[in-house]
Amino acid sequence: MFFRQQANAMTPDDSLTRLATRRQLFQNCGVGLGSIALGHLLQQESATAAESQGELQVLHHPAKAKNVIFLFQAGGPSQLEMFSHKPKLTELSGKATPSEFIEGKRFSFLGKDAKLLGSNRKFTPAGDYGMALSDLLPHHRRIVDKVCFIRSMNTDVFNHGPAKIFMNSGSPQPGRPSMGSWVTYGIGSECKDLPGFVVLQSGPRGPRAGAALWSSGFLPSRHQGVPFRSTGDPIVNLASPQAFTGQKGRDFYDAVAAMNQKRFEATGDQEIQTRIAAYEMAFRMQSSAPELMNISDETQSTLDHYGAEVGKASYANNCLLARRMVERGVRFIQLYHTDWDHHGGPGQTLGKDLELRCQQTDQASAALIEDLHQRGLLDETLVIWSGEFGRTPMGETRNNKIGGRDHFIDAYTCWVAGGGIQPGIAYGQTDELGLSVVENPVHVRDLHATLLHQLGIDHHRFSVKFQGLDMRLTGVKEAHVIKEILA
Repeated sequence: MFFRQQANAMTPDDSLTRLATRRQLFQNCGVGLGSIALGHLLQQESATAAESQGELQVLHHPAKAKNVIFLFQAGGPSQLEMFSHKPKLTELSGKATPSEFIEGKRFSFLGKDAKLLGSNRKFTPAGDYGMALSDLLPHHRRIVDKVCFIRSMNTDVFNHGPAKIFMNSGSPQPGRPSMGSWVTYGIGSECKDLPGFVVLQSGPRGPRAGAALWSSGFLPSRHQGVPFRSTGDPIVNLASPQAFTGQKGRDFYDAVAAMNQKRFEATGDQEIQTRIAAYEMAFRMQSSAPELMNISDETQSTLDHYGAEVGKASYANNCLLARRMVERGVRFIQLYHTDWDHHGGPGQTLGKDLELRCQQTDQASAALIEDLHQRGLLDETLVIWSGEFGRTPMGETRNNKIGGRDHFIDAYTCWVAGGGIQPGIAYGQTDELGLSVVENPVHVRDLHATLLHQLGIDHHRFSVKFQGLDMRLTGVKEAHVIKEILA
């Protein structure tokens, strides 16, 4: 009524004075084209910032690390041939295992009459503190003073698939979010042109449990790991058809996003937002992903340092790609290399097959640490080298020959570097046969808690409500940050 009265009271001269050009309108109303453009940019920056911060918005405490590279050695590397020198085990090789040493322990294939098996590898001290390393790892000798060896690792699960899932998600059952998903959900990613969580694979086959290892579980699916291929298109079906390149491609993605947005407004389904983000990320990755994967712009000395080769698929290439991803702000990079299973049968011996795995990974793992350090990236990048479990001090018989080791969950070795970890130390110790941890035990959950801590996350306070429960990466059992290894 008020507006009708005002309109009726207006004289013809008044109405003429109120007419204005669009340019004058935008100038006088304070929302000119420049303001509109600025508002759009600020909105984009706000959305990017929110994505970068993740769900926590504010970290629980100052972070020491910004990125994570997890070098997952799938299959269970033998710590007794690589990192854990046990002269007493070699002395007693072939003798029965004392019953008190194995009481209550669980194995996948070993019987109670399994004999002790010493290692025939040559161990010599390396680094300033004399860490014993075997002749299988000549390149690791260069990084001993830059990493922390945890020699007292233990886990709960002794079969490959469930053990890998447990190491990656804190649960042996599929369906829980992986480490990378938890991290990107919590603090997001600083890279807007690549996924925050990327998976790279090498070796004769994929890891057991497959995609469950990088699943987002009950978290939004935009936080799941994205596998990149080492050759060909980085992601299958990433490239658009010729008819949809350039502006046509942009128009197509905008049209799809608009339709998805209408559907989201009608249903409120958060997975539609994930779909919108996935289309937008795919468009940006059409240029960023091929550029990332093209290592031909690296110097020849860098390629030689890693043992990488342009156009080849290898662990060495993947280590180099991991460094390139860190430079671009990717939050969590996970490498899987198979097959470290060494039961003693064909393709699984402690001789030539273990030697081959070490040859494929030793140089590149060391080069990654050195390269990150040289570029000033190691301080803010947490690097972890580990399998899902270790190998038994007892020998396993395959084809009537004792030449391998069974899965072992009670005592094995991993190493961590950078990201606020104290360099040049060995933490934890096992008994003289390598059967039990006797000093500073570290459980997989403790490793998870420490990883989150270095990223500025308190694992006690980082949970998601699911099916009426507060779910955490570290689960309901107590987990501890390994404060003794922090710098």
